[in-house]
Amino acid sequence: MTSAPRDLRAELETLTTEAFRPELADIDRLPTLDIARLMNGEDATVPTAVREKLPEIAAAIDALAERMARGGRLVYAGAGTAGRLGVLDASECPPTFNTGPGQVIGVLAGGPAAMVSSVEGAEDSAELARADLDGIALGPADTVVGVSASGRTPYAIAAVAHARARGALTVGLSCNAHSALAAAADHGIEIVVGPELLTGSTRLKAGTAQKLVLNMLSTITMIRLGKTYGNLMVDVRASNEKLRARSRRIVALATGAGDEEIERALAATDGEVKDAILVLLAGVDGPRATRLLEESGGRLRAALAAAGS
Repeated sequence: MTSAPRDLRAELETLTTEAFRPELADIDRLPTLDIARLMNGEDATVPTAVREKLPEIAAAIDALAERMARGGRLVYAGAGTAGRLGVLDASECPPTFNTGPGQVIGVLAGGPAAMVSSVEGAEDSAELARADLDGIALGPADTVVGVSASGRTPYAIAAVAHARARGALTVGLSCNAHSALAAAADHGIEIVVGPELLTGSTRLKAGTAQKLVLNMLSTITMIRLGKTYGNLMVDVRASNEKLRARSRRIVALATGAGDEEIERALAATDGEVKDAILVLLAGVDGPRATRLLEESGGRLRAALAAAGS
């Protein structure tokens, strides 16, 4: 094992996320309940840190939604925990919002193997980041969100810089102020959560902060794209029994229809929740519902207005 370069060690000393907290030096001697209370108290500070950056988050979402409305993709890029959180968020979009294949992508330094184990040197490779984005044919309609707790991870910074050079929209999400990642991006989001309970373990508060922001980026973008009807998840993909039951419940909440009507509407629309709601509320048949939604860009409210005009 080689020693860390002196300049990198000095850089880490300046990062809030890496700061040592001497008041917690005896944490391992505390009762388990006391440690749990300490950790819970630390976690409770994260939403406040996110709240302070809501204007920056909202601006990034508006820009992202505009790109995706034109057919662009959302691409998360990162290493380690940060990269894994991006992959997680991307993987949840198809069943939750019925996104198309490749519409939301998580690019992880080191590839799929890095989801469960460390890939030596991957996070330090700018060349790997550029190759990974070239591998998905990144274009100017796309958005790349670089994710890094420290804000200095070479892979994430290079991904953002390469994407920006290609004309893509870029967002840099980190947990330190004045980060290189934020400086490299069109939209910098820096959620400063302070030193961690365990020095250097940025999967804790920093990881929680990143997860909260990624939830906002994907969820609110999908709301802006018409993937919901009010607060109902009408673009859910019913790929298992739980989701099929949820689909029927959503149709019921949106329409007030009874079970038999809902079953007929879902049968007429091949199980598509949004189409079934349109059938029930607008009194149209399945094919007409599909056409109205296509003409309305998949936006249920617009399709309902068109059906009534």
